[in-house]
Amino acid sequence: MFHSGCTADGSLNNSKFNDPMPWIGIYVAAASSICGIAMALDALHGFRYKKFWFPCKFFSMNATTLTVIAISVKFSVDLNAAMPRRQDQLAKVSSSAFICMVMGNLLPSLGTMEDTELLMNIIALGILVVTAIVNICIQMVTGVIFEFWIEHGLIMVLMVVLLSILCCLSLAIPTKKCFLDTTYEKKLRKANLVCFTRRNVSAADRLRQDLGKYWMMAYTSSPQFVIGRSAPCSASGAFCLVNLFILAESIVRTRLMPWSFRFCSGDSDYRWSTTLVLVCQTAAVVVGTISPAFRWFMTINFRCPTLASQASEQEFVVERYWIKQMLFWQVQPLDLRICSRRGRRLIHGAKFHFFRILIGMQTGLVFCCKAIRYVSIFFVGRFLRLRRFLKGDNGVHSEDAENMNMELSRYVIYLEGEEVLVDLMMANNCDATDHWIKIGEKQQPKNLINLLERSSCLSSFNGVHDFDSNKVPSLGCGEPPNCWALPIVTLTSIAVAIPNIDKQLKDQLISSVDEGLKYVKEIENYMEKAKELKHVLKAAEAAWSEVELSNKWSDIDLSKLAHQKHATGTEIVKSLAEISKGKCMEFLNKDMVHVDEFLKDSPSRWPLGVLAANSMYRICETLMLTNQKETSERLFEKISHMICDVLLAALSNLQYVISRKCHESKIEEREKSIRSAVLLFGKTKKILEVIDKKRPQDSDHGKLIHIDDWHLVSKSMDPLYSMSSSTDEETAASSPSDFYISVE
Repeated sequence: MFHSGCTADGSLNNSKFNDPMPWIGIYVAAASSICGIAMALDALHGFRYKKFWFPCKFFSMNATTLTVIAISVKFSVDLNAAMPRRQDQLAKVSSSAFICMVMGNLLPSLGTMEDTELLMNIIALGILVVTAIVNICIQMVTGVIFEFWIEHGLIMVLMVVLLSILCCLSLAIPTKKCFLDTTYEKKLRKANLVCFTRRNVSAADRLRQDLGKYWMMAYTSSPQFVIGRSAPCSASGAFCLVNLFILAESIVRTRLMPWSFRFCSGDSDYRWSTTLVLVCQTAAVVVGTISPAFRWFMTINFRCPTLASQASEQEFVVERYWIKQMLFWQVQPLDLRICSRRGRRLIHGAKFHFFRILIGMQTGLVFCCKAIRYVSIFFVGRFLRLRRFLKGDNGVHSEDAENMNMELSRYVIYLEGEEVLVDLMMANNCDATDHWIKIGEKQQPKNLINLLERSSCLSSFNGVHDFDSNKVPSLGCGEPPNCWALPIVTLTSIAVAIPNIDKQLKDQLISSVDEGLKYVKEIENYMEKAKELKHVLKAAEAAWSEVELSNKWSDIDLSKLAHQKHATGTEIVKSLAEISKGKCMEFLNKDMVHVDEFLKDSPSRWPLGVLAANSMYRICETLMLTNQKETSERLFEKISHMICDVLLAALSNLQYVISRKCHESKIEEREKSIRSAVLLFGKTKKILEVIDKKRPQDSDHGKLIHIDDWHLVSKSMDPLYSMSSSTDEETAASSPSDFYISVE
């Protein structure tokens, strides 16, 4: 198994050195395949969601991706492995072409990174590309690469150009993001102002209109889309096509013109794995060229209808945002204290001239990319115009569609030089929100909607204050804060334990509550008190897991309680109250020291089981105050209505949550956040309509956030409660508007 380092005559024993090489070839092929699959998934994602700038979702620039790429280009940087055969020399070409194709695919992902991350990744990729170019040149000199010199030369030129484009975009991205963010905030304030003046419109209709505006702003200001429609990115698509043609030409020429090559006999160090690498990398190059090529083609398609008369005037202007960052660096003084005044002056002058050269190179590169785009439009645009003529697209639209387009076009965010694209970007995306809403509507919580629609609570949300009474004495020195989920879970647990109720009704209730709690949890996460309520929310989640999965509450089998002989609903409620009280008192009566004293003084930090038991005790005691001789059916119906009222009150915050999703996200995540808001609206559109019907006309309940605020305001609106309250309580609750939070 193990071999000596030396032979019998004392020389180095290298007989086994090349044995692992085929396995290394398999490793390279596997890495290339992973890259190809990731790029294929990005292409499929773009086609599926009609994002023809093909954002980087699976294949983006990060440490993992760069490591896999470095493994994939092993053949390009291998300086001394013998590569005598046709497939060996072609594998060298495919490895070089693979590098170009990778850079073309990574361009949009530059927009998803912070400044520091962007700098580090560009430096890492630059080191890899420069190393590959230097090693290819060394191999051409030493004879490792002895065929396809012209192809290698052209591909290396493409590598330099594509790396320059990556650097060019990286220098402009911070300035672009700053402008896009500022413009988004301005248009958002305008959209919110329009929203504020439409209070007579239903919540669902108002949200639908607003989401269309928010989506248009997020979509057109998405950094990946901004990069995808830029001149350097479209030019990179043309270069990737050239790269593919060079590789295809090399492969075809070896088949059709074998006499023009002088390959050697013998075998490669990688042996049979070379063919596998060639196949995998060629396939990856073909698949990986799809996204850059479509970005190039779609940019032409975008610009073609409008640039026919304006291209000669505006197309070759290099906008200021391409060089703004470098202009700032050029004049920014260096904080140097290590040399004389004359030395600092020389360094500052050298820096000034260095950046002047960089600015000139940046301007020239952008100009050349614009020229490539213009030439592409000139030739390909003729075909596109002919296609539109044959399809009979005369641009005639209905008056309603024109009005909608005019409304949305005011919310398109564009850069300097993109004015001609406003109508096209709007027209290509004006129905996107309808598409996502329809997807959301297919995932509507049907059981929850049926429960809410069956509710007879047509005038107010009585159950919000009926589930907990101030007449129930506190068990400890304080009460933990409430959340929306815990009372819902507790009431459902009681309902499941009530005897003589059809099992199907209980199962329907559990299914409805389970669907509702998913949205309640999302609402709780957006509340200002979310951190304070985190422990209480965990208690609700733990309790619900038991109820839903095994019909248990705190290890008590609710089904057994419901099947006790001759037990009434009132007795079951009383039994649950006693059990929960015992669990609470067991905790509160302990001889507490140190951390336990802290827990005793901080009810929100009580153990999960104690929080659930305290909620069960208070709700059961409240039910017994008004429920002495009710039948099980009547009690189940009453609790169901309470659950429905609390759910309605909680879900009336959906409008606030959907709005927050559109307002609180970084520019890199804004499109994803607003898409999730649109999907949430589609799923809950019917719920919002139900809430609008059940809410009193003069009620502002939809603006309230926390359940304690709802509880207090609902009680203050109840005449019976107001008559029985003390003067101080009346004064404290006399201004329910203190608890209102307006939704913009």
